[in-house]
Amino acid sequence: MARCDEGYRCEVCGQDVEQITDSDLYLRYILDEIPLEFLHRAAERHIRCNPVLAQYIRHERFEPVTLEGPFGKQQFDPAFRVAEEQRVTQGWLRLQAIPRLGLSVAEYPLAITPFSRLDEPGSLHAQPNAQPD
Repeated sequence: MARCDEGYRCEVCGQDVEQITDSDLYLRYILDEIPLEFLHRAAERHIRCNPVLAQYIRHERFEPVTLEGPFGKQQFDPAFRVAEEQRVTQGWLRLQAIPRLGLSVAEYPLAITPFSRLDEPGSLHAQPNAQPD
């Protein structure tokens, strides 16, 4: 399937990923988990169709995802869980802002470290209506 002809189809549910704000692929790109040169080759999913990542998004505009079993976040160290929740939520907030920011695709990723804190002054978490720089 050529993406330009067919759109981006979720490899899990088979439905179109109609909005970039629902894209697991672009969320992972923003989180620097996928390099720019692989975007056109990597599989697409809805964020909710990837519960391993979606379970870490904690925001009132995102209905929580619970994953049971060995990859459920409750299986991991609490410090790791908190750090992942902060990192992935910050990436998700950036993803939600992308349509309004007027950035090139190369500018989407955030410089997020695994233990960066969202509650620091100037963070997206501390200022819920803030837009990333």
